[in-house]
Amino acid sequence: MPDAYLDHAATTPLRPEAIAAMEPVLAGSLGNPSGAHRLAREARRLLDDARDAVADAVGARSGEVIFTSGGTEADNLAIAGITQATGRRPLCSGAEHHAVLGPVRAAGGSTVATDHHGRIDLAALERELGAGPPIGLVSAMLANNEVGTGQSVAGVAELVRRCSPDTFVHTDAVAAAPWIDLASHTAAAHLVTLSAHKVGGPPGIGALVVRDGTPLAPLLRGGGQERERRAGTPNLVGAVGFAAALAATVRDRAATAARVEALRARLVAGIGEQVSDAVVLGPPEPDRRMPGTVLACFAGVDREELVLLLDRAGVAASWGSSCSSGASEPSHVLAAMGVAPELAAGALRLSLGWCSTDADVDAVLAVLPDAVARARGATAPAEVSAR
Repeated sequence: MPDAYLDHAATTPLRPEAIAAMEPVLAGSLGNPSGAHRLAREARRLLDDARDAVADAVGARSGEVIFTSGGTEADNLAIAGITQATGRRPLCSGAEHHAVLGPVRAAGGSTVATDHHGRIDLAALERELGAGPPIGLVSAMLANNEVGTGQSVAGVAELVRRCSPDTFVHTDAVAAAPWIDLASHTAAAHLVTLSAHKVGGPPGIGALVVRDGTPLAPLLRGGGQERERRAGTPNLVGAVGFAAALAATVRDRAATAARVEALRARLVAGIGEQVSDAVVLGPPEPDRRMPGTVLACFAGVDREELVLLLDRAGVAASWGSSCSSGASEPSHVLAAMGVAPELAAGALRLSLGWCSTDADVDAVLAVLPDAVARARGATAPAEVSAR
């Protein structure tokens, strides 16, 4: 195990509440929730309870929640489902997750410029809404998964309603869910994407919230599950763990966010003191970003080498979205923000989570200067000192 885990934005450890909720389901002999016998009815009850918990967290009705295999499927379902149902093309910001960018491009859609923090440019969006074929969907993530920048979904939705009233609004709320109230921040969106493993639930389960009256064509066909919007036997164990983790997240969110914001402040200050030319991206104001993400860039550094050096020193980190790890190109998010390629090439994402501690911050600050120096080829100890 690493001395410090600072990759919570990729996945965060299971919450004890999720483990406790899943254990009896794993140990039991429950039936298929689609069946009619007693065991099936008990399974259906657990699934309905889980759906209610997810709906409560997002300020939705239970029937508006579709369980999926994760955030990627939920994003794909939102974009392809609206595109097929309306026959109109989608739009998204150029800083969206690949799970949004990919289906938008596959559907013949296009991207909209962002500002230097990664927020969608509303003036550019207004121009796109008034030009070319009609738009079926605008997707704007609630918080950026690489930089942590927050997006006003209400502001996007207001512009869309004014310029193109028949256009639907989708938000990927995966990166925001651990930190801010989803019910208030996603109220203006017709569709909302969630993922369990970003809030301390198990991987392999997520949800798409589809507000009543929103048309949606299914991606998966073959059964009547999820009100015929997503075929397949439900992941009951995953749904139960997801619901428990999300409920715990909502319960503890304010206290956790305040504690993690203090850890982030220490981390940012330490990086600035120890590596004087480091550039931390994203808004400095706490109310315009998530508390768990620090995206620091180091000129003259190869991001992959830096991550590997930190790993050898006992610190788990990443250079951006885990879905793009291994890619040789600089982050598309940083490119959309206008970050110079030579700076983006040295990007390091250090992300905190619900169980992060002061010891995690101390561990990374203890080894980061040597790791950066080695990655730059400067004179440094033969090995980065482990804590």
